[in-house]
Amino acid sequence: MPSRPRFPSPDRRTVLRGSLAASAALALPVAGAAAPAFARSGRPDAAWGVQVGDVTSSSALVWVRSDRPARMVVETSATESFRRARTWHGPLLGPGTDFTGTTPLYGLPPGEQVHYRVTLAAPDDPRRTGEPVYGTFRTAAARRRDGVRFLWSGDIAGQGWGINPDIGGYRVYDEMRRLDPDFFLCSGDNIYADGVIEPRVTLPDGRVWRNVTTEEKAKVAETLAEYRGNFRYNLLDDNLRRFNAQVPSVIQWDDHEVRNNWYPGQILDDVRYTEKNVDVLAARSMRAFREYFPVSTLHGVTGGDRVHRVVRHGPLLDLFVLDMRTFRNANSPGRQPDDTTGILGAEQLAWLKRELSRSRAVWKVIAADMPLGLVVADGATDFEAVAQGDPGAPLGRELQIAELLRFIKHRRITGTVWLTADVHYTSAQHYAPERAAFKDFAPFWEFVTGPLAAGQFPSNALDGTFGPDQVFVQAPDRANVSPMETPALFGEVDIDGDSGELTVHLREQGGSVLFSTTLQPGRVGQ
Repeated sequence: MPSRPRFPSPDRRTVLRGSLAASAALALPVAGAAAPAFARSGRPDAAWGVQVGDVTSSSALVWVRSDRPARMVVETSATESFRRARTWHGPLLGPGTDFTGTTPLYGLPPGEQVHYRVTLAAPDDPRRTGEPVYGTFRTAAARRRDGVRFLWSGDIAGQGWGINPDIGGYRVYDEMRRLDPDFFLCSGDNIYADGVIEPRVTLPDGRVWRNVTTEEKAKVAETLAEYRGNFRYNLLDDNLRRFNAQVPSVIQWDDHEVRNNWYPGQILDDVRYTEKNVDVLAARSMRAFREYFPVSTLHGVTGGDRVHRVVRHGPLLDLFVLDMRTFRNANSPGRQPDDTTGILGAEQLAWLKRELSRSRAVWKVIAADMPLGLVVADGATDFEAVAQGDPGAPLGRELQIAELLRFIKHRRITGTVWLTADVHYTSAQHYAPERAAFKDFAPFWEFVTGPLAAGQFPSNALDGTFGPDQVFVQAPDRANVSPMETPALFGEVDIDGDSGELTVHLREQGGSVLFSTTLQPGRVGQ
């Protein structure tokens, strides 16, 4: 499709220079070793790399972490030479935010490559600075003809499968970086705070998986320091740091940022936890989540203090990022005939309806952290997602989704597509009223992918309430298949600027496209 020039990795000398400097400063420890201590040279060190989040046609949010108190300074330029650079003075980084910080960028040119570098300066002497760390990103295009292309996935360092130096760490991030997308959507489970990373794991075939380990990953996370350590863990991987320096992110969260299948008000009976109140754990995790990701709504850029938000990416795409965790009701058998709380909460549902009706983008991609029609159990009788295995009329959390789908149909909102991860396999479901028990909605697609670096699992049953037809599925036949045994999974969305067509590719690490389909713009249903 006609589009602005793409920038293949070898030409990004500035990014690679900065990434290699970060890699040298933050070499991966051997399996079983603790995270490295930084050298105290008297100058701040930004060895954890940089990230950019929630990029629009004119704005972005830059993230960095220091090894000590420091002032964050960002410079942006249209060129790698940093001629005519613009300087942005960021916050003072200190222990109150685990030495992390973000700087918002405004007034950026649409549809252009932006080069940036972050320098950390000593608070008492701005001349005493550390080595700058470099990055680059594209702003969203103002012109429809430029098109949009992004990747999505989720589920990182799950089920005990961490950073394995024997296989080069999280190599899937290098493959995704080389595809040079406009941004990456992480659909949740950015960490596994309830998942211990052991130094060695023996696979079913006798091979040994070795993990990079840290003190915070030796037990389930309960304290703020332990949650912070979980978010730092993935940044030990140089593939991920290089990826972050080149590809902007849109981050949402799900359960494993806190612990498996959590919901507000839950009191744990898990012997691994001394803190039994999940609300206390969730608050600690959210603080660390806010510190470690550039999320606009959590840093006062777009208002509110929440994960759910709309990221507008030019005339072709509005991305509706949901939070299906914070406002949900308790997991249950899901058979209640009246449920106003559901999985989104009443306020978030009202927000989503309002923003969908206001959107003028060709495509409204709904980023859900859990699937709609796949049955995800929580124990013997309760359910974790929306579906509860009863193929009849909507009950429980299905009532809220039915209300939303009805609203989309009757308001004639075009171009809705659902993306998610969570279940650790990849599939494509088409929902249609002629197959459904609930019929007052327009057809739509839901695409599932992941994990990036976690165990893969067999496919889940389908619930017939909204009439899903599983057009494609790839899943293993046993639980918790390691990343050494099966490739990582991610998805690609490509919106053509001329035709407006949206093509979804379900991909696996190694370059294979497992499934593709193309959707037409301007339709209430597909």
